[in-house]
Amino acid sequence: MEKYIFALMLGCALLSCKNDNKPTTEANQDDQQEEVNEWISLFDGSSTDAWKGWKKDNIGAAWSIQDNGELMFDPSQEDKGDIMTKATFENFEFHLDWKISECGNSGIMYNVQESDDYHAPYSTGPEMQILDNSCHPDGKIVTHRAGDLYDMIETSVVNVKPAGEWNSIMIKSKDTRYEFWQNDTKVVEFQMHNEAWNELVSSSKFKDWSGFGSFKSGHIALQDHGDQIWFRNIKIKTL
Repeated sequence: MEKYIFALMLGCALLSCKNDNKPTTEANQDDQQEEVNEWISLFDGSSTDAWKGWKKDNIGAAWSIQDNGELMFDPSQEDKGDIMTKATFENFEFHLDWKISECGNSGIMYNVQESDDYHAPYSTGPEMQILDNSCHPDGKIVTHRAGDLYDMIETSVVNVKPAGEWNSIMIKSKDTRYEFWQNDTKVVEFQMHNEAWNELVSSSKFKDWSGFGSFKSGHIALQDHGDQIWFRNIKIKTL
């Protein structure tokens, strides 16, 4: 719970929350910068306190911590659904490892808004695709493969590992510029909230989705796409 409270405090800082009672000095500016650059563990193998279900207080039973410290999604369970961070983030570096079941599909979304105006995290949050390229039908669609900015930008290098093997990813957000890294290689780079971004959206399946890709901060979500998937080493730091 202490990790979650710390994450909320950092999330608040990203949204320009302010403590008017604390004077700003050169010394505490340095302290604040050091704090901002520290890693926050969002999942360390023992707790899901940093996460909640989409429009739920808790995560569903389909998401469980395994004895080996991995977070597994089991689609055979009834209580399913996407999960997302309780805290919101803007400028950040987000890391995790994932492995997918054979022919599986999932995704990581960012800048997600939880509101009755939207029916799912993907309604607002752009997605870094997770996929078994070898046999899932989306593997035949450019911009729908592992590491792609889903339905918008394809990876510069196809370097995803086979189903059942671990892939390491990073999503970096800094002043509306984004990078996707997969297995230590930068595979996608783009900028949001400009004319080029608007053109990308208008050429995608999201063109008529009010609010999609229009927010500069939000939750990070992991997708229930109906396939078994595992995650580990989930962490974030603010930039």
